[in-house]
Amino acid sequence: MHIEIFSDVVCPWCYIGKRRLDAILDSPAGEGLTVTWRPYQLYPQLPEEGMPREAFMAARFGDGARASEIYQRVRAEAEQEGLTLDFDAIRVAPNTLRAHRLLSWAEGSGRQHDLAEALFRGYFQEGRDVGDPAVLAAAAGSVGLDHDAAAEMLAGQDEVDKVRQELSLAEAVGVTGVPFFVMAGKFAIPGAQPREVMTQLIERARERLATA
Repeated sequence: MHIEIFSDVVCPWCYIGKRRLDAILDSPAGEGLTVTWRPYQLYPQLPEEGMPREAFMAARFGDGARASEIYQRVRAEAEQEGLTLDFDAIRVAPNTLRAHRLLSWAEGSGRQHDLAEALFRGYFQEGRDVGDPAVLAAAAGSVGLDHDAAAEMLAGQDEVDKVRQELSLAEAVGVTGVPFFVMAGKFAIPGAQPREVMTQLIERARERLATA
């Protein structure tokens, strides 16, 4: 069964959801599952070069008390999945269009899932600017993709139309928040559900497909 994941690389819940799915993929319940990452932009209005994280957070949350409360919850959920998120290391709030172009370019390579992990880790654990073409090309190279080919792709306009079409697809299928998992093009799992819930929903989707 194929699973499409609508996600944004600056979404901490998407990273948590990925880790929960990874645990399923490594279990008997994950046998026969394949995964493709699809784009969603939480902040498409950001300039191409991004903006300072501090200014972005001030504009979004004001004095920061609300952000601190939200991050405490996110960190706690992440730690349950073995993740340590370093929000303080993030210096740039990036426009993620280039990151989605890179993930789109990697589709079919057998490395897209690993690339998603590298981008999440780079942003949330290493504070890297995942809107920077050099950072993105380095991430591609780190998972066995061609660094120079990735840099060349990012320097042009390759994958732009495809990504924009898939962003429109996300809207058409009713994606209003991420992560959003679509199984076999028919069944949806919204949000970073607990591993047990995700497993049950995947198994239920398989049963429905088998009896269809």
